[in-house]
Amino acid sequence: RMLGESEFGLYSLSASVIGYLAILDLGFGNAITVFSAKYAASGESEKALRLHGTIFSVYLVMSALVLLIGALVIAYADAIFGAKLSGEEIRKIRIMFALLSLNLAVSFPFSIYSSILTAHENFVFIKLIAILRTLLLPAIAVPVLLLGHKSVAIVACATAVNLFCVAADFIYCRRKIAPRISVRNFDAGVLKQVFSYSFFIFLGMIVDQVNWSADNFILGVVAGTTVVSQYSVAAMINSTFITLSVTISGVMLPKISKMVSANSSDAELTAEFIKIGRLQFYVIFLICSMLIIFGREFIILWAGAQYEISYTIALILVIPVCVPLIQNLGLSILQAKNKFRFRAIAALFMTFLNIAVSIPLAKLYGGVGSAVGTALSLVLLNITLMNFYYHFKIGLDMAKFWLNIARMLAPSLLAVAIILPINYALSLSGAAYLLVCGSLYIAIFTFIAVKLVMNDYERAIFGAALAKIRSRL
Repeated sequence: RMLGESEFGLYSLSASVIGYLAILDLGFGNAITVFSAKYAASGESEKALRLHGTIFSVYLVMSALVLLIGALVIAYADAIFGAKLSGEEIRKIRIMFALLSLNLAVSFPFSIYSSILTAHENFVFIKLIAILRTLLLPAIAVPVLLLGHKSVAIVACATAVNLFCVAADFIYCRRKIAPRISVRNFDAGVLKQVFSYSFFIFLGMIVDQVNWSADNFILGVVAGTTVVSQYSVAAMINSTFITLSVTISGVMLPKISKMVSANSSDAELTAEFIKIGRLQFYVIFLICSMLIIFGREFIILWAGAQYEISYTIALILVIPVCVPLIQNLGLSILQAKNKFRFRAIAALFMTFLNIAVSIPLAKLYGGVGSAVGTALSLVLLNITLMNFYYHFKIGLDMAKFWLNIARMLAPSLLAVAIILPINYALSLSGAAYLLVCGSLYIAIFTFIAVKLVMNDYERAIFGAALAKIRSRL
């Protein structure tokens, strides 16, 4: 709201374009986590030294490449965006590209420390830094906005916050784990082994980046910054939804890697898949249903009435992604088993479909059209193809998984049926509506989940969490 549609569109456009450079990670961050976890479990410290030295060397090359590509984009910004952006907008986007390129170039080599922390399951520190990153940006950016600065200043703030968090990971990892990382430990054989593992994860990263960022780029070319800003509000909600939903599955890769190394059976992996999927369901159903019920009012209050269309775009993006988010542990199983190839190749074809459909739809229907193209590719890949692949090729019992989810869905919908007439009867609006009715809905959903949906394991987790909260009050 404080940036305005044009400035926010510039900010979103620069972030989406620079995001493509982030895929130069080549999937090595994931490889570090998987291989480091295995080496730590087996005590193979010498292999870990060669792994870390090799990937650190590659990251230094990637940093140089990021700076080169960033310089080229800056130099040819007129040719790329000149049809829809003004001269002043081009000037600003060049500055933002420079800041973001520098940010990414510094982040690459130091990201190895975050991956090592993940492999050693230092999740408390990792999540604390993630929370700090989330809180610091608005804490710094809002005063900057109040002083009258715009999108360039916000990118500068984001760069400063990211570099601070990167430094925190580096210092903590050096003190806690003290990995010996040196380019002298580069090993071409290790690079070949790691790349053979990470290539299809890298391909998957490309696909995911295109699927989530292509719409902003397409809209920037065919529709201008106002439509980009409307889409970006919805994309921000979708991104936050995805971030919140992976808080559980996001810490499971080291454990799954160790299970696969120990030759755990398909039945054991299915049990873990169902256990985590059920926990994911509570988070995903609650947030998605709150978006459907309260999202329009929230977006109008947060971003302004001119962004009401963002509510429709957000629903188109969020609802199809619920299924793969419930099944997110499946991706960790694929990575640990080195079976990511099918998902990456299938997703690549779906990306072509997404772009082919999104371009004409964006010209006709703006942000809504682009979102429909993205949603279509998500449904075909993540809901249809991947469920068959998990069941018939990976050995996960998907019928048993979906039977569990189906049994959870019906009583959960009861909470929606209860809150809708209450919302109508109270007839509130604005912040009061969101606070009163939103809190009431969370309470109703929690009560129904505990009494009708949760099993003993889940009630024990919920009870332990409540006990920990009470002990600190």
